[in-house]
Amino acid sequence: MAHHRLFVALRPPAAVRGALLRAMGGVPGARWQSDEQLHITLRFIGEVDRHRAEDIAASLGHIRHPGFPLTLTESGTFERNGRVDALWIGVQPRERIKALHDKIDRTLAQAGVAPDGRAFLPHITLARFARSAAPPPDAAAGIVAPSLDPFAVTSFELFESHLGSEGAVYDTIARYPLDPVET
Repeated sequence: MAHHRLFVALRPPAAVRGALLRAMGGVPGARWQSDEQLHITLRFIGEVDRHRAEDIAASLGHIRHPGFPLTLTESGTFERNGRVDALWIGVQPRERIKALHDKIDRTLAQAGVAPDGRAFLPHITLARFARSAAPPPDAAAGIVAPSLDPFAVTSFELFESHLGSEGAVYDTIARYPLDPVET
């Protein structure tokens, strides 16, 4: 039976993605993310079969949550085994996006998805680094967050991830509108 590798995420608007793409560069060894890859993961689900995927897609459709504004903040890096493996940019305010994350978590638990033990740190991955690249520990210092107005989050999406030779390719399975934005 085919398995589907799923995650729930927000897709920044085109203007924000464009500004992030223009900010990329100048970090040795970075594999920069493409426009299609820019997102804020709300919840990684992992491998599920088709029936479970359909249940998950249906259950997410019951979520009611107001839209909210987000602002890009500082950049940072994730390390794995003592070496930098990803470069990211953060978003604020955390409380609003965390409330949506928690609602998604509860909904997925009811659909039988095991809880995700990792702390929720909302971010947009800008680049990944191959094991051989060994970027400098201060790699994030080279990235200046574009100074943009806050952007409105008006929907979230269920994505399927396919691993290809150029990295991951993400397909939207379903898009879920949020209620009108609360400022």
